[in-house]
Amino acid sequence: MDLATLVGLAGGFGLVFMAMAQSAEFMTFVNPPSLMIVVGGSVFIMMVRYSMGQFFKVFATMAKAFAFKVEDPVSVIELCVSLADAARRNGFLALQEAEINIPFMQKAVDMLVDGHNADVVTQTLEQDIELTTERHSLCISFFKKLGDVAPAMGMIGTLIGLVGMLANMDDPKAIGPAMAVALLTTMYGSIIGNMIALPVADKLELRMNEEILIRQMCLEAILGIQDGLNPRVIESFLKNYLNEKKREFDVDAEGA
Repeated sequence: MDLATLVGLAGGFGLVFMAMAQSAEFMTFVNPPSLMIVVGGSVFIMMVRYSMGQFFKVFATMAKAFAFKVEDPVSVIELCVSLADAARRNGFLALQEAEINIPFMQKAVDMLVDGHNADVVTQTLEQDIELTTERHSLCISFFKKLGDVAPAMGMIGTLIGLVGMLANMDDPKAIGPAMAVALLTTMYGSIIGNMIALPVADKLELRMNEEILIRQMCLEAILGIQDGLNPRVIESFLKNYLNEKKREFDVDAEGA
């Protein structure tokens, strides 16, 4: 579970709700027509931009902003050095006995054990990375666009409310509801765009970069193992992916 996402959303919405409660009754800020314009309008406009399959797939992927297990790069390096040491001592077939909890690395090891040459391994794994990037990019693009659409729908609702208000200037009772629609649609659009859609897009982009980093490390390691490089050389290559402050550790190849 991503604690930062939960705390950030809870804290942001909590402060907004506290401000609402102190300024007026909470139900004053609940307006069904405004919600219909912003929420419903944004959903349908996003459907226009994407296929139905992409639309529903995006919301399933949204869960990665809240719950996503990221492999520790240091643990990945330890695993790769261990695999390199096993392959150097006992051959590639020894890797079949290794416990690998990273699906991408398991796929790479299986190709290595099956005897595929370096070009096939590289092409297959790079294609996997590319397709993974495309899938993530689709979701990131969706929420970034939603961050533009929701405030725009809020502005449309504001214009509708203002037209309704100006059309009923002779009826004081109609001015209040029309003004509520005008103001609340802007607020709803801003909340959806700036407190949900854009932050989720940024978090998904962060998750994508973390996942791609791990896969690139695995790719470089498996190619090094296939070339018969010394485990310490592979370790040195992989440490370049880490922040300089995190590179000061030593892996025991035999005990890893």
